[in-house]
Order: sequence, then structure tokens, then C-alpha cells
Amino acid sequence: MASNGAVSDGKTHKFNPHFTEAVINATGPKATPRVRQLTSSLIRHLHDFARENELTVDEWMSGVELLNEAGRMSDDRRNEGQLVCDVLGLESLVDEITYKLTSDAADEPTATAILGPFWRKDAPIRDMGDTIVSGIEGKGDRTWMHGSVSDFKTGQPISGAVLDVWHTAPNGLYEQQDSGQEDMNLRGRFTTGEDGKYNFYCLRPVPYPIPFDGPAGKILQALDRHPMRPAHIHFILSAPGYKPIVTQIFDRNSKYIEDDAVFAVKDSLLVDFKPIQGDEKADLELPYDFRMATFEDAKQQSALTGTTEQSASL
Repeated sequence: MASNGAVSDGKTHKFNPHFTEAVINATGPKATPRVRQLTSSLIRHLHDFARENELTVDEWMSGVELLNEAGRMSDDRRNEGQLVCDVLGLESLVDEITYKLTSDAADEPTATAILGPFWRKDAPIRDMGDTIVSGIEGKGDRTWMHGSVSDFKTGQPISGAVLDVWHTAPNGLYEQQDSGQEDMNLRGRFTTGEDGKYNFYCLRPVPYPIPFDGPAGKILQALDRHPMRPAHIHFILSAPGYKPIVTQIFDRNSKYIEDDAVFAVKDSLLVDFKPIQGDEKADLELPYDFRMATFEDAKQQSALTGTTEQSASL
């Protein structure tokens, strides 16, 4: 091929038409088939993006610096790289791809939602009926949340299911963002008994802005988008023999339900907080039942939809 891009079929190309294949073909024989598939596709899309938009060195370096800054800001209390993926809708899209079920199913497990950047390992283990609220009594709508965890196919209660729960304080901050809150405030892990039921006290969550002092915020500002998330409570459910569920439930009456900054809202995850009488610890109650799929049922559902099961350990 001539240096000007001419090729043997008489066509000319503005850019070297063989460059991308050369990069892909540099992959060695010891790469796994999945690694080869993913990286080949990624390289092809990245190169097509660069050529299509005639990406300049300055623009490319701006992107590199954004990624570097996300890395520098990330630690065990904040995952800025994940937040960048969230505002671009990537985590919500991957969540949909991974967990999509057949649309004509008579019943389904509880829908999933993104993990988000504020989950922390080793939340306090609490007894049923405990509160996850500490040090901020008198602020926010006190809520008694209760329900059951069951097998989505049989309806049988699941014993030993662990509910890992967390949400923001009334000021819109998770405890690792707020030096005024106690460590691990508004977090807890609860384990179901033989009846599969759970209950605990929390607060009615509030809408809040995702952190926008870093790369994710720069992206939102460049796109003229707001940083707000609707009020929600995070959950991770796990139980022996069952596929873990990472999800969020959303206050139906919250602002930003229709335009969540990270695109995570699903209709089946909308909930209603209801007034409660006769409970000195709560002003509201929130009933919600979770349904889990066994690993075998999850594999069958994946086969029906053509998705590949990729169960991450949590």
C-alpha cells in the first residue's frame, strides 16, 4: 500500500485502512477467547470513533486526563471511574444486558439496578427490627420497612437471605461523604429466618446530586445535564443457591424519577411510602417483597434470552 493510503482495488482511504486489523491481530495465542472477543470489539469501536470524528491529539489527551483524574480521585470511599460510567449510562446498560428476562414470563425475580459508587464492604450486621439510623434522630421521615424474600418460581420463603442496605442521610450525603455522620451510618445487613421475612427502621430517602467535583461532573456540565438522582434505597440480596440481586427501590413521588442522572429507574422498582399508626419509632411504612432466582433458574432464563450469565462475587 502506498503511503498516501492507496490500495490495490483502486479505492483510496483518508486513513490507513489496515491499521485497526494490525492492532487486533497483535493479540497473542494465549489470550482467552473471551478476552480476544472483548478487546477486538473494543479496539474496533474505539478506532472507528476516532476516525469518524477525526479525533485530534488535544481532544484525545483531554480524555486521557479525565480517566487519569478519575483514577486519582477513587479510593475505598469513592469510585469516580464507576461514576463516569454511570453518567454515561454504561452501568445501567450493562445491568440490562446481564439481567434481562423474557418479557412474557409469568413472574420474574426482583429487577436489578446499578450498584453505584457508594457501596461499602462489611456493613454492620444487625438484628431484625433494628434501625440503621444513628446520630441523626429527629431528622427525616422515620420509616419501618418490611417484607419477605422468596423464590420467584415457587413462592417459598428463603431462609438465610442477607439484605445489605444503604441510603443517604436527609442532607443527601452518604456517610463516607459526610464527616458529621457516624461511620457506617444508614447501612446494615439483615438475615432472614425460616419465614423469609425481614424488617428494619430507616429513613425516607431524599433526592441528591451525585458528586460533580470530578470527571463525572465535568461530563455532565459539558453535556448541559443536571447531576440529580431521585430518592432511593440500595440493596444487595444474597442467599445460598441463589443468584445475588443488586438493586435500588425508588420513591414513586420523588423528583427526577423521569430523568435520573444515571438512568437507573425501572417501573417495577417504584415504591410507595405509607403513613403508619401506633409505631413510636416510625412515621411511615414501606412494604416491599423481594423475589430471587436460583442459579439454575437464572441460567435457564439466560438461555431463553440469549444472554451470557456472568455472576460476579460480591
